[in-house]
Amino acid sequence: MASVMHRSSSDGGSSSGWSDAAAAVAAAAVAAAAEERAGWEVRPSGMVVQAREDGAPPRPPPPEIRVRVKYGGARHEVPVSPIATFGQLKKLLASRTGLQPADQQLTYKGRARGNTEYLDACGVKNKSKLVLAEDPASLERRYIERQKNAKMESANRASGAIALEVDKLADQVTSIDKSISRGNKVAEVQITTLIELLMRHAVKLESIPAVGDSSSQRNIQAKRVQKCVETLDVLKVSNARLQAVVVTTKWETFEAPATTQWELFD
Repeated sequence: MASVMHRSSSDGGSSSGWSDAAAAVAAAAVAAAAEERAGWEVRPSGMVVQAREDGAPPRPPPPEIRVRVKYGGARHEVPVSPIATFGQLKKLLASRTGLQPADQQLTYKGRARGNTEYLDACGVKNKSKLVLAEDPASLERRYIERQKNAKMESANRASGAIALEVDKLADQVTSIDKSISRGNKVAEVQITTLIELLMRHAVKLESIPAVGDSSSQRNIQAKRVQKCVETLDVLKVSNARLQAVVVTTKWETFEAPATTQWELFD
C-alpha cells in the first residue's frame, strides 16, 4: 500500500485520485475506531462497561492495552482501555504520580492531547510511549495563588497589629466616657489626641490591600475606629459643658508664740 501511495502521476494516473484514496483510508480507520467504541463506555474509574441500550446484543469489551508514560525521571506502565480518553488516563496517573488531573499535560507524538480525545483515535496502541508533564497553565495558576496568599497573609498581619493598637485606644475612650459621665471634666487635649491617633490608624487601614478574607478583617477594624471617633466627638461636646472643678485648701492659722525674755549676765 505504501508503494501505491507514493506512485508518481507520470504513469498516467491522477495524483488527486491517490490523495482521495489516502483520505478514504484515514476515514475508514477513524470509522473503525468509532465502531469499536460503539456500545461501550468508560466509567470515571477507568473501567470499561457496556452501554445501557435496550435490545442491544452483548459485545465483549476491547482488550486493555499498556501504555508507557514518562514523568520526569520515572516511568510508569499503565493498563487502560483503548477506547478511554486522555482525561480518563490522567485520573489513573494521578494516584501513581501524585499530580492532579487538572495539573497534568499528556503529550503523544509531540503534541499535547486534550481531555476529550480518545486514545485509539489518536493512534495510541499497546506499548505506546507518552510523556507526562505539569501543565504550564497550572504552574502559572499556582504562582498567582501563592502571590495572592502572600498578600493576604501580609494584610492580615498589618490588620492584626492595628487591631492591638485600636484595643488600647478604645480602652482610653471608655475611661474618658466614664469620667465625663460622673461629671468630671477631662482635659480637652486628651480627647483631641485620641481622635488624632485613631485617624492615623484609619489611614493605615485604608492603605492595606483588600485581598480575600483580609478585607473583612480590615473593614471590622475600620468600623471600630469610626465608632471610637464618633464617641469622642460626642464626649468632646459633653466635656465642654462641664465646669472645671477647683480644689481649694483651707489653711489653719496659728497665733505667734510668746517670746521668752532671757536675762543676760556679764
